[in-house]
Amino acid sequence: MKVLKRILCAVLALLTSVVPNLLLRLNIPRVAQGQKVDMSQFALTWHDEFDGDTLDRTKWGSRWWETERKGGYWHEDMVSVEDGNLVIRAEYKDEPLKLSVQNPPDWVKPYAPGYYTGIVTTENRFEQCYGYYEVRCILPAGTGLWSSFWMMGEGVYNVDGFGDDGTEVDVFESMYYKDHWRGVDAVIGGIHYDGYGPDSKGDSIGKFFMENDPYTEYNTYGLEWNKDAYIFYINGVEAGRISTGGVSDNPEYLLLSVEIAGKNGVANADRHGVDKITKTPQKNWPVEFKVDYVRVYQYKDLL
Repeated sequence: MKVLKRILCAVLALLTSVVPNLLLRLNIPRVAQGQKVDMSQFALTWHDEFDGDTLDRTKWGSRWWETERKGGYWHEDMVSVEDGNLVIRAEYKDEPLKLSVQNPPDWVKPYAPGYYTGIVTTENRFEQCYGYYEVRCILPAGTGLWSSFWMMGEGVYNVDGFGDDGTEVDVFESMYYKDHWRGVDAVIGGIHYDGYGPDSKGDSIGKFFMENDPYTEYNTYGLEWNKDAYIFYINGVEAGRISTGGVSDNPEYLLLSVEIAGKNGVANADRHGVDKITKTPQKNWPVEFKVDYVRVYQYKDLL
């Protein structure tokens, strides 16, 4: 299987070099083959290697108020640190988990039986404008769910036709497990701005393959953010760049998450896979998103 995948990656790389935009137009995954990231221009400003046995709460928080998320629920109990990794699990719960805060506002939705997973964020703890951001991780292997390393700021909700006041940047999203042949084992990267309503806008670098199995082996996903563009990297090789709407010049915080496809807490894989999500035991469940490290750098000339 690995040999066949390497052959496929080589063919796709050849097609990309001959007709650069063909695979993007056809929505077929490509192979990153741009220039390598130049780390000599950066200095490390923030990182977490997850070397302990508990989550460092000075670096990461949870979004307890956002209980229901797409087709499942986010809960802090689904997050742990084990064997040098941040681990975010996805699992079906017949008995709902309890909210970790007392007397929540009325608008916080209660938990119910369903699929549970988690999120961590540096919101109110760390944010930065520009620089290089990288995660090393193993993706969760489950139909209809996806992991993500992304960045946010309050300016994302400004509806003014531009992204320079704030842009959601998805360094990667892994939403193509067991998808059709145009998406299997691929990740996607992109941006969103002008909120999440009818005026929402965005762009994408398209889908990209890794030569190894991203569900059992580590890969790195990085983003270089400067005043001119967002440049996306896979294993240190450029996959694409975006400047649509204008590049954000406001600091943003980091997020690591797993989400379940669906709506109103009801799982349904139609959006991100060909199979329905089922709680019937599978060899991969409970599913895990394993993060070896997150590292943030700044341009030396901006320090």
